Amino acid sequence: MIQSFVFSDGKLIGRDLELQALRLVGADKGLIVWVDLDNPTDEEIKAILEGVFQFHPLAIEDCVTPSSLPKVEDYENYLFIVTHAIDFTRSEKFASTELDLFLGKEFLVTFHRKPLKSVQSMIDRVTKSVGVIARGPDRLAHGLIDFLIDNYQPVLSELGEELEEIEEAVLAKDSGEEFIGEIIQVRGDFSRLRSIVRPQRDLIDRLARGDSKLIRPLLLPYFRDLRDNLARIEDSAASYHERLLMAFDIYLNKAAFESSRGIKFLTALTAVTLPAVLVGGWYGMNFVHMPELQSPHGYYWALGLTIVSTVLMSIYLKKKNWF
Repeated sequence: MIQSFVFSDGKLIGRDLELQALRLVGADKGLIVWVDLDNPTDEEIKAILEGVFQFHPLAIEDCVTPSSLPKVEDYENYLFIVTHAIDFTRSEKFASTELDLFLGKEFLVTFHRKPLKSVQSMIDRVTKSVGVIARGPDRLAHGLIDFLIDNYQPVLSELGEELEEIEEAVLAKDSGEEFIGEIIQVRGDFSRLRSIVRPQRDLIDRLARGDSKLIRPLLLPYFRDLRDNLARIEDSAASYHERLLMAFDIYLNKAAFESSRGIKFLTALTAVTLPAVLVGGWYGMNFVHMPELQSPHGYYWALGLTIVSTVLMSIYLKKKNWF
């Protein structure tokens, strides 16, 4: 699906133009156009990226090919930017969607394979606002990235809640293999979040330094603010990751402690039954001149010795806290 928006003096004056009209708008230096490609067909990709804007083949190839890392490429008259939106649900877990931007002096082209909240929020802003929306495509790009980063916070909060549940479960109940799998899954989610946020922060930092002439100086403080927001998100993710590792260490220590308690109990049980085994083994030997063999009270002596030694062994182990 192709959506297009045309601005003059920062105000929306038209939308959803035909391809020929888009070419005419591109030739008018006083207008700004934003074209959004939402899961486009191959024909739409070729018509817009090659036919209307004539982007470099390498940029088009990078756009249609999924990339796991954000990046920015500076071409002669536009910037090609790869960013990632993220989403998280307890059922579908962690998911990311690539958002590509072609930022020129008088145009912005966005490309994504799935619907994005950030893009829809920006569309709602430009269609519902009656005043000045954006006097340049760099302002539109900033708004899109700003909405994209804002959607990182709910994901981080959701992962934080899951981390708190794991921390409570470590101490509140016995955990098995499923619990270990959950810890590994959440650890992977945090690692993936950090792997997206860190290079994206570097990307925004490059834009905020003013290295490109396509970013106006008046917008540099806004991009620095985006960089700071990403830095805070990365710090929070790193803190959560450390807490998760600490919870895993506690789980391992708890499992080792419970295992040692079981071994300790079995050892104590063996020690308690040891007197009975020794006495029974001694009097079970087939000797003619064994003490108490001829005595009518030999059996009772053996029984009493067994009971007394077992009780004494139990008292000793009780004082040593083996029970």
